[in-house]
Amino acid sequence: MDAFYASVEQRDNPELRGKPIAVGHSDERGVVSAASYEARKYGVRSAMSSVKAKRLCPDLIFVPGRMDVYKEVSNKIHEIFQDYTDLIEPLSLDEAFLDVTENKKGIILAVEIAKEIKQRIRCELNLVASAGISYNKFLAKVASDYRKPDGLCTIHPTQAIEFIDKLPIESFWGVGPVTAKKMHSLGIHNGQQLRTYSKDGLIRAFGKSGAIYYEFSRGIDNRIVETTRIRKSVGCEHTLDKDISNKSSVIIELYHVATELIERLNRKGFDGNTLTLKIKFHDFTQITRSITQSKELNKLDVILPLAKLLLQQVNFEDNPIRLIGLSVSNPKDEVGHVAYWEQLTIPFKEWK
Repeated sequence: MDAFYASVEQRDNPELRGKPIAVGHSDERGVVSAASYEARKYGVRSAMSSVKAKRLCPDLIFVPGRMDVYKEVSNKIHEIFQDYTDLIEPLSLDEAFLDVTENKKGIILAVEIAKEIKQRIRCELNLVASAGISYNKFLAKVASDYRKPDGLCTIHPTQAIEFIDKLPIESFWGVGPVTAKKMHSLGIHNGQQLRTYSKDGLIRAFGKSGAIYYEFSRGIDNRIVETTRIRKSVGCEHTLDKDISNKSSVIIELYHVATELIERLNRKGFDGNTLTLKIKFHDFTQITRSITQSKELNKLDVILPLAKLLLQQVNFEDNPIRLIGLSVSNPKDEVGHVAYWEQLTIPFKEWK
């Protein structure tokens, strides 16, 4: 969906239509969860501090989030999807992959299905969606971003390499600001330059992700649309009332996060072997540090010492901390998977 949370708020409140709005809190520690396209023109983005957002857009209107409403709307969107296929892989409330190779209505072209779904979302829910159509997930995701808002883009197999060659490296799935900066240092700014590197060279530079980048640069992504997803991590994070750099204060906050993590692990019956510490600093830069153990991590007296060990790798005396997070990943039957943080602010978009 296009600016999902913000669009729902503008739909339900006519006074907000056409105005720059942000879903979130406007206080000093607030963070933007979603921004309308009117706000994005000023540079306001999700995950941005409310203070910076107001500085960029003085007329920005903040609206408290209504997660129950967003979930209800998401369910209605999925009901529309189910009229076309049962092969639906939800990634968040507002993002999913659909495999319509064989669909319930017998429509030959995927682009015609995408047009029909977009039209139904507009007419039945008064919201706008963008769709990307291609032969794999990577290209469908890229295509869905290509002409937003209200976008519709198809990448045909015969056009894939030409399209990828011109694609900025920042637009590759899984390439964040830190990875993009490292790629730039290697002279990689687009898909064509990425494809000049060998698989071994990319693995040396980026670890296991290097093999994925190698395949993406060649238009290869063999992942299927998975209708059920196995939980691979459980995590939690706390945004602090104020930035902290005092060691004792950091340890106390780490204890609180670890305690909540244990409660979530017990509630979900999840056991994993890898602990990941996430730190976001006062300037919104962030790092993660991980450690893997042979034993399962499900007790406070095991997790807290490991969390403290990971914290020793973080220089917070000179970089005050804004947020602390912990997650456990690598369940015993899924060893080798990397922890991920569940996000609910990614735009809904892809159709295969």
